[in-house]
Amino acid sequence: MAAPDSVPATHKPYRLGCTIALVLGLLGAGCKDAERQPTKSAPSAAPSPSVDAPTKPAAASSCPDEMAPVANYCVDKYEAHLVRADAPDVVLPHFETPKPNVKIMARSRAGITPQGYVNRADAARACKAAQKRLCSAKEWYTACIGSSKTRYPYGETEIPNQCNTGKKHLMQHLFGVGVPYTYLNHYNSPRLHKQPGFLATSGEYATCVNDYGIYDMVGNLHEWVADDVSMRLLDEVPLEHGPKLLGADGSGVFMGGYFSSQGEHGKGCTYATATHAPDYHDYSTGFRCCSNIPE
Repeated sequence: MAAPDSVPATHKPYRLGCTIALVLGLLGAGCKDAERQPTKSAPSAAPSPSVDAPTKPAAASSCPDEMAPVANYCVDKYEAHLVRADAPDVVLPHFETPKPNVKIMARSRAGITPQGYVNRADAARACKAAQKRLCSAKEWYTACIGSSKTRYPYGETEIPNQCNTGKKHLMQHLFGVGVPYTYLNHYNSPRLHKQPGFLATSGEYATCVNDYGIYDMVGNLHEWVADDVSMRLLDEVPLEHGPKLLGADGSGVFMGGYFSSQGEHGKGCTYATATHAPDYHDYSTGFRCCSNIPE
């Protein structure tokens, strides 16, 4: 697929990452696809996920009802949708990029279609308005693997259709194959999230849950985390492909895959896309919030 013909200038870190990676022979065909598409590298074997962070949750009553306790912090149980911060009963369209002049706030509820088309900055300001914050990559990963520390929220081995993953490529389905996809008219087309049978409502996949009671951390939407790309990220999260799928320093990170993911960037909770600039957004990008344990 051809690269988008209209891409914000601030996405230069990703192009630079691709350029460097191609020179070093690390990404290969992954950068030949549209700049906004996940690379199609075959996943390599990796040891079972593990983290050093304690996973004994705090008392359940210490987190708000819509959040689950994990170690010493709280995590939204569901992927976020957006409401107006000045009118919290007004749910914003999940199929539109948030407007810069609208004060947005994140909400975590079951049965509501989560917000796509969101970049990291908008995700962060929506969490802040809800008196929360974006999760770090390590916090997100620790929450995903549950107290049993398994590769998938429900266990160590992948079970088809347990989470909302593995669906056909939605843009090819809607716009055709071989189309020169553009950033605005294709990757961010509202039509994508109006197409039935792809994006699910939060908690719709009742089996895609871990023992903390957190849903959809694998599949449905990619989820932004607060980290920039750096080699330190490899110490925080056991990325299956190591540095091969890291973009340039300063790129952003989203995790968990989305409904069309096939394991290109890792399996289950290790799935991470770390090649896009923080201001990137498309139909596949969403988020959830974390917060500190209330004192």
